[in-house]
Amino acid sequence: MITTIEPGLFTTIQDQGRWGFQAYGMPISGAMDRYASQVANLLVGNRPDAAVLEMTGTGGTFKFDEKQMVAVCGGDMQGLLNHMPFSNWSSFIVPRRGILRFDAAASGYRTYVAVRGGFEVPVVLGSRSTCTPVKIGGHEGRVLRQGDVLHVGQDMECETRLGKLEDKYVPQYGSQVQLRVILGPQDTMFGSAALDTFFGSSYKVTKQSDRTGYRLKGPKIKHLGSADIISEAVWLGAIQVPVHGMPFIMTADHQTTRGYAKLGSVIRGDLPKLVQTKPGDCIRFLRSTEEEAIEVLQKEQESYRNIKQEW
Repeated sequence: MITTIEPGLFTTIQDQGRWGFQAYGMPISGAMDRYASQVANLLVGNRPDAAVLEMTGTGGTFKFDEKQMVAVCGGDMQGLLNHMPFSNWSSFIVPRRGILRFDAAASGYRTYVAVRGGFEVPVVLGSRSTCTPVKIGGHEGRVLRQGDVLHVGQDMECETRLGKLEDKYVPQYGSQVQLRVILGPQDTMFGSAALDTFFGSSYKVTKQSDRTGYRLKGPKIKHLGSADIISEAVWLGAIQVPVHGMPFIMTADHQTTRGYAKLGSVIRGDLPKLVQTKPGDCIRFLRSTEEEAIEVLQKEQESYRNIKQEW
């Protein structure tokens, strides 16, 4: 068993998401940073869809009743194992009665903890992910609280080793981020001046950003006419521009339909960079193409294969 001594700012259990139910109004949920969560699972030999802990902003403190193999990836929350620092993006052994403690993120914003076998919580609609807006999945459909007890599952896939991941696989987080964007489907509702503003300006991450979406603040993006459309499906990375002209980027717990014009979409391979930004960080947008987006995804999949082979 793993006991939650301190839960942190916003700590939930996540996996790769609850796919196939958006038509019924159910968000996908899942890990905000797909790359960090999958690498954490790889480092302990788990299946890619094994459940992990996702900590946001400030991490928690956890006591392990039994010896466990653990990996920590993502933002650097200055982790301590029995008061001794350990390397981020690494796997190691937590001894029996060991205490894993995290602090505020020194870089990045979200940190993932994987244990060998994954976290054992009920599967709801094919996923163990927590969706707090609808109170399902994870541990009782909510963030962790002090005293919550977590159990280890059997979602391991292969043998692995201990150690720190090579630097070439470790992303660098900073307060200035560039995100690549594919225009559409309502980019024609914005004139060339509006697009020049969007791609030529810096936008700041606001405190209203969360697992539903990232709200940005900066130069206003003006519509040619109305900002409203007939409600239609939305997706991860979609960039809505409501009537106030500030971009809103859909993330894991986003609503399944919306009625505002969507200027474009952040390519899927850049979403981990987005969700590792914190309030006050700045984002700039770059034009991208479908071919570039596919190439980025292919490189990501190649990294998973290489890490699995090397470990």
